[in-house]
Amino acid sequence: MQTTIDIGPVAPGLRDLLAPGGVLRAGTNLSNFLLVTGKTTAGDPVGVSPDMARTFADLLGVSVEYVTYPSPGPLADAAEEGAWDIGLIGAEPQRAKFIAFTEPYVEIEVSYLVPEGSRFDIPQEVDAPGVRIAVTGRTAYALWLENNLRHAELVYAATFDETLALFRGEGLDALAGLRSRLVTDQRAMPGSQILPGRFMAVQQAIGVPMAKAEALPLVARFVTAARDGGLVAQLIEKHGVHDLRVAKPD
Repeated sequence: MQTTIDIGPVAPGLRDLLAPGGVLRAGTNLSNFLLVTGKTTAGDPVGVSPDMARTFADLLGVSVEYVTYPSPGPLADAAEEGAWDIGLIGAEPQRAKFIAFTEPYVEIEVSYLVPEGSRFDIPQEVDAPGVRIAVTGRTAYALWLENNLRHAELVYAATFDETLALFRGEGLDALAGLRSRLVTDQRAMPGSQILPGRFMAVQQAIGVPMAKAEALPLVARFVTAARDGGLVAQLIEKHGVHDLRVAKPD
């Protein structure tokens, strides 16, 4: 039985701003396999993020339409095109220039896979001169690395599989990725190891385009109620994605 949450009264003007014509368009990143774990027979995404969007639409008294993207970059780009009303995406400073974000509702640990014989023991050692890191472009953790690395060089690929192929094919020093994905990549590289700990955690939130920023406090009330009231934990359990962690309140 799903936890009941309360977001208080919803002003009709905000409902119309968020869901024109009675439809909430939810921008959804299909590449995040922890948050989107499958699809229905009708082709709609299934998982924690789609359930969050549907629950919010139910609270607004509107229907939900999933606007899907193969990766987070195009989803973020579409914020300025008016293609979606809420976006389920990692909150990063670069994206915050054109998307207004709630607090996060889940966190996803990110670390490095290193080849056999690597000199690195912890993630913080990887940022060193001459080090080359394979990373999937325009992910939340790629954006974080762009802002925070001081010495190492990033080498980009477009998808998770292509990033693994780049790491292996060019003999790079490390592969950055979600810890749960690195477990899969490690199986393809006998002798490799995932460094313990993390260099960051993706803060998965809900965003609205700046044109709808007036509605952000309402969306934020929903996220806070869902996170702190137990709904997010319940959805994680429902979909069996235990590599997700409920985000801690600021």
